[in-house]
Amino acid sequence: MNRYERLNAILELVAERGRIDVETLSGELNVSTATIRRDLDHLAQQQFLTRTRGGAVAHSVAYDLPLRYKTARQATEKQRIGQAAADLVEVGMVIGINGGTTATEVARAIATRTDLRSPDGGRRAVTIVTNAVNIANELTVRPHVKIVVTGGVARPQSYELAGPLATHILEGVSLDLAILGVDAVDPMYGASAHHEGEADINKLMASRARQVVVVADSSKLGSQAFARIRRPEEIDLLITDVGVPDDAVAKFEEAGVKVMCV
Repeated sequence: MNRYERLNAILELVAERGRIDVETLSGELNVSTATIRRDLDHLAQQQFLTRTRGGAVAHSVAYDLPLRYKTARQATEKQRIGQAAADLVEVGMVIGINGGTTATEVARAIATRTDLRSPDGGRRAVTIVTNAVNIANELTVRPHVKIVVTGGVARPQSYELAGPLATHILEGVSLDLAILGVDAVDPMYGASAHHEGEADINKLMASRARQVVVVADSSKLGSQAFARIRRPEEIDLLITDVGVPDDAVAKFEEAGVKVMCV
């Protein structure tokens, strides 16, 4: 377990239990108490938890961790999901991609597709419209990708641009695909996000697309977050991992959502 994985595990345990001590964390994560104390001090300095004598208690923002603490979770599954979503992209398409770890894997998979070449010999084979500054940063140097970035105010948790300034670009474009990473997706409620500002931008992006694809690992299925992005009947395809039980897949398909498990 590397440091990011350990920090993420600590934050999840603290958020789940409300309060935890150093010895318990040391035993469950199989590291020394000295390492746990250093990790707790670091997370307290970042204001993700409150340090106590002998342990820590949950901080109110623990549910919405910054992207850098989420990257190690379900990494292999997210890479497979990202590749499957990238395989949907064809030359000449305009693709909308939002922020988050799984959406970032989609963007990376598109960036590394060597078969995407413009038929007229030009350099730009696909256009990606995104409100994620990290995705824009990674893909700007790719010669076959044209990047269009929305305006807005950047959220440090997700690197997404949100707010009224982010709507102007999206209102004026048409997308072939909207590929959306989400915080939760449920066969009754649909896709949702923790932050209402991000949900609003993602909802607008989806409304501009001919096809909406939700990418989410199995840990996000069957749950709801604060703000809805898309109802189940408004999702064309859900790409997830093979860890989803068959009955869960059946519920999504009954709701009209095609499911791809990779």
